[in-house]
Amino acid sequence: MENVFNFFNIDSKIPFSWQSVGDIGRGRSNLGEDMPVLVYRLMQFAILDVLVCEFGKTKANDYFRKAGFLAGAEFAKNMLDLGKDFDGFISNLQEALRMLKIGILRVECYSPEDGGIILTVAEDLDCSGLPVTNESVCAYGEGFISGILEAYTGKKYNVRETDCWATGDRVCRFKAAPATS
Repeated sequence: MENVFNFFNIDSKIPFSWQSVGDIGRGRSNLGEDMPVLVYRLMQFAILDVLVCEFGKTKANDYFRKAGFLAGAEFAKNMLDLGKDFDGFISNLQEALRMLKIGILRVECYSPEDGGIILTVAEDLDCSGLPVTNESVCAYGEGFISGILEAYTGKKYNVRETDCWATGDRVCRFKAAPATS
């Protein structure tokens, strides 16, 4: 049993990496790599509920944001061409998110002077179709975007969701700005 836990980096000093995901195609030769969003959300919201009960909503969202950051950074390093100019990078990111059915990305505003970005993600995995609760729920998405942007720019980014399906909007809107020390 100890080997299984080491593989998943539980109680180990080995950080999460792309290799932690494994060879899904090989392991799911009959079922394939796709699964319904329902299954993803069952896992996501069950884990979030446990974290909220154990640590409170703020800390649970912090953990989800950190997990999203790790996933976003690894996603960028392994799925995107980080050597492209900004427009090429965004185009590559849009295609990757669409191809993997993560969401439909649009950049609303980009400031080359300060690196600030406002972007939307429609039909996203985390919340599209949820009932309106007047509460933003995409902390994982904030971290995911932050990880992608840091992997591309080499700068830390603060990313916050300003609009969410769960607050009554029909896209998730994120404001991203380079972190100030």
